[in-house]
Amino acid sequence: MKSDLNAVYVIVAREFIKFVRERGRLISTLARPLLWLFLVGGGMSRMVSPDMGMPYMQFIFPGIIGMTILFSSIFSSISIIWDKEFGFMKEMLVAPVSRFSIVIGKALSGTVVSTLQALIILFLFPVIGLKLSIIQIFLILGISIILSFCLSSLGILIATFYESFESFSVIMNFIVMPMFFLSGAMYPVKLLPHVLSFLTKINPLTYGIDALKYMVFPEKKLLTHDFPLSLDIAVIIISSVIFVAIAAMVFERKK
Repeated sequence: MKSDLNAVYVIVAREFIKFVRERGRLISTLARPLLWLFLVGGGMSRMVSPDMGMPYMQFIFPGIIGMTILFSSIFSSISIIWDKEFGFMKEMLVAPVSRFSIVIGKALSGTVVSTLQALIILFLFPVIGLKLSIIQIFLILGISIILSFCLSSLGILIATFYESFESFSVIMNFIVMPMFFLSGAMYPVKLLPHVLSFLTKINPLTYGIDALKYMVFPEKKLLTHDFPLSLDIAVIIISSVIFVAIAAMVFERKK
């Protein structure tokens, strides 16, 4: 048990130190949500006038936080592919620790990095005219943590099936971007066609962004939210457990 906890600590510390040293990674990860918020959101606000009693930039703000978490979590999980190429993963797999602790360590490291970046975006709320209380900020932080863990676990599961970094473009184009566009980040899920609406319901990011909308817009539930908050949180937690369990089994087979 102690060796497993030490393994989790070492993995989290290693990934966090890498994140702190790679400033370019922080800048590039934050650049995408900022561009979407101010360029796309600012441009679309001139064309789209949703009957929600709020500017379009404010409406997509929870989605932009979700985007930050999504890309940061996936990027953190992709480090598994690097570890495979440079042999560090083999060292972890032959270590006298459980595969479960390796998955948890990787997921927690992605959670820490993703949550920190989401907080940076969150504190831009006064710039777009939003007013958030201290309680709302802590609630958003809580949702961000569990969503980051869920998406980091999903990223780990995906990365276990790839052996080279050349497959990164496949992950981006066929997994990450569809997840974002089918999450209700840019428009309400209820406005999508039936086929696409079904895809949003099997997308864990959908429920994370919906939960963030509850925290950012607590007084406009009927206008901005698509699912009950209890369902959002339940789906995120259950998905996290499933992703971690499957990823641990895959690692165990590679023992």
